[in-house]
Amino acid sequence: MSYSPNLSSPFTGGMNKSKTTCSTSGMCSMCTRDCPGTCEIALSAVLGAQTVYPITTGDNQIASEKNYPVDYSHFNMNGRVFGARGIAEDMEQATVFNMDLSTTYGTRNQIEMDLPLILPALIKLNWKDYFAGAAMAGVSCVIGEHARNNDSELVIKNGQVVDFPFLASIRKSYEPYYRGKGQMILQCNPDDDLLGVPQIALQKYGFDAIEIKFGQSAKGVQPVIKIKDMETALKKKALGNLVHPDPEDPAVQKAYKNGVCPNFYTYGRLPMWTEETISKHIELLRSMGVKNIYFKMAGYDSVDLERVLRMASVNGVDMVTFDGAGGGSGYSPSKMMNEWSYPTIMLEDQVVRLAKKLQRENLPLPAITITGGFASEDQVFKALAFGDGLVKSVGLCRASMAAAMTGERIGNEIKNGTVRPLFQKYGSTVEEIFGDLPDLCAIYGTKARSYPTGAIGVFSYLKKIGFGIAHFAALNRKFNLSLLDRSDLIPLTGDAHDLLK
Repeated sequence: MSYSPNLSSPFTGGMNKSKTTCSTSGMCSMCTRDCPGTCEIALSAVLGAQTVYPITTGDNQIASEKNYPVDYSHFNMNGRVFGARGIAEDMEQATVFNMDLSTTYGTRNQIEMDLPLILPALIKLNWKDYFAGAAMAGVSCVIGEHARNNDSELVIKNGQVVDFPFLASIRKSYEPYYRGKGQMILQCNPDDDLLGVPQIALQKYGFDAIEIKFGQSAKGVQPVIKIKDMETALKKKALGNLVHPDPEDPAVQKAYKNGVCPNFYTYGRLPMWTEETISKHIELLRSMGVKNIYFKMAGYDSVDLERVLRMASVNGVDMVTFDGAGGGSGYSPSKMMNEWSYPTIMLEDQVVRLAKKLQRENLPLPAITITGGFASEDQVFKALAFGDGLVKSVGLCRASMAAAMTGERIGNEIKNGTVRPLFQKYGSTVEEIFGDLPDLCAIYGTKARSYPTGAIGVFSYLKKIGFGIAHFAALNRKFNLSLLDRSDLIPLTGDAHDLLK
């Protein structure tokens, strides 16, 4: 059998004509001359190199379609019936309501969170609700790389960003709801660094946390984006982007005039960090006023995983987020999303083993977050337990955005008086239908009733995840997150059993 999908995919727009496909190639078992041309091969024959990437992005979220041979479903959760840990052995106290779901991290500046969850890097679709919901839930959130590309009012002079109004808009989506828990973090890639984005964010727009991006599960290299014409290519280069071929090259300009110029593309620069340059960069950020430093790392070679973890240890990095295969992105090579990187559970296993190695060397560890394809409370609990006390939090990106989009849509239906039958039994108003709104009012007062329903959706979703974790922890008679370990998992397959060795 093949674990990979065939040549049909909703995010490439491809569709096999036949129901019978070859498991090795993914092609229809019988490829006919009169086929209307719908599979990925046919699309690439017409659209060319651009079909390396999804062609159905826009208002959609996209993630891996591959069925991996091992994942968190290969474990069941253990349970215990005697005693209690982390709380008094008392029936009145040992309840799911007294489960301590909070977590703290930070080397120089401590960050408290109400839940062991992070909202990883994102800057599309319902981003205002995404960040507002994180603030409401008391967890940290990350603004995705290249945020400057979303700012039509961005000003660059002498190769440096001097005005970035979009950052002020992002902060306005977060600050009214911030209550001292969690942190808003700006992710920066090499292009952002070269243009001085960290400096203007820290010194002009009030940011105090930067995430340095090494990679993500769906996008181990930066995206290649096709540009329609010479004018756009020149504008992109003026904004500091790498453009291929170089639109300022006289030979390229001549070819363009003569109608024989190849396609233009932009390409994000790959990070080229060394131990020396990363230390200098972090030192520079701290001199600019940064309070917390984060790393974002994907499931690269195990040697690279260890190297990044050691860099984090030496430089007092606050948190490293490790992103495993199975996650997604708005614009990543289709086959990279499906066929690259360690699956999340295997990545977590590698990271935990490496972290224990550093511990044996008496080296300080950053907080560790694992992300990549998580959406439900059982998955989050299993990841925390599998982390063996070394994983502080789990990242929920696409799922949180789905909650934001749904919350907004249902809120609009309520306002328009078109409540769908599923929710009619609860009532007809936001106050009646959004079940966790009373909990939000308990934090912010009655003004919470007027909050955006997309943000309420994120808050409610994250609260549900935490409530579920509390149940599973109580099932194991553990009432503090630090007590979770691999003994809380039951392997169901040989592969799962091997991962616990």
